[in-house]
Amino acid sequence: MRRIVRNLLLTVPALLLGGMLPAPPAAIADEAAMAKEGKSLAFNRKKGNCLACHAIDDGVSPGNIGPPLVQMSSRFPNKAAMRDQIWDATKRNPGTPMPPFGRHKILSEGDIDRIAAFIWPL
Repeated sequence: MRRIVRNLLLTVPALLLGGMLPAPPAAIADEAAMAKEGKSLAFNRKKGNCLACHAIDDGVSPGNIGPPLVQMSSRFPNKAAMRDQIWDATKRNPGTPMPPFGRHKILSEGDIDRIAAFIWPL
């Protein structure tokens, strides 16, 4: 019995983080608010500045150094993997021109979470 409870305690949070279980309504509202703030950060030339290198729908004057940010959920196995890419893209590709936003403290952890909430559903 203890093993079953332990497995559930380990599995359910992993499923929630990976987006495999539906989120409660409050979490959906929080995610929408985070995504809205993330879009603002991603489009802000003094903060995330994602548009300097990436084409994003609704973005003005996008760059073309990086790939267009489309179909992100099919390109990354889960949102956490995509967030890791924003935090430090050099882990997957040491020669990338993308700055390690988290490792170099260019963006806060919260800012990276917000940008990930915006980019993941693209």
